Amino acid sequence: MKNTNNEEMDWNDEIENDGEDFVLLPEGAYDFVVKSFERGRFAGGKVIGPCNKAILHLEVDGGDAGSTYVKEDLFLHEKAEWKVCAFFTSIGQRKKGEKFRMNWASVAGAKGRCKLGIRSYEKNGETRQ
Repeated sequence: MKNTNNEEMDWNDEIENDGEDFVLLPEGAYDFVVKSFERGRFAGGKVIGPCNKAILHLEVDGGDAGSTYVKEDLFLHEKAEWKVCAFFTSIGQRKKGEKFRMNWASVAGAKGRCKLGIRSYEKNGETRQ
């Protein structure tokens, strides 16, 4: 039985949806829209201890190159406060240097501008970006 409403698949279902092609945008500044965000928890690491995190799902407009999706985690920790401030400033909800109470209810649908870089990494012996 083919599922068409974002439903769970059965182990024996037929599949055909390859998904959208990945668009690798050149490094630069781009407009974005926050499609959604989730509340999550970071278990902690070497630099940042356990804390709440916002998982942002962004659609980045690459103009003629196409659009792509970016998932970005914002750690709600003093060591990453600068990045949370930069995010709220980028979507126009905060002014640089201003004390601000985070308003997560207004994040989905917000528009802003971001700077993207390209990161290379190894996976299964293959270099990816």
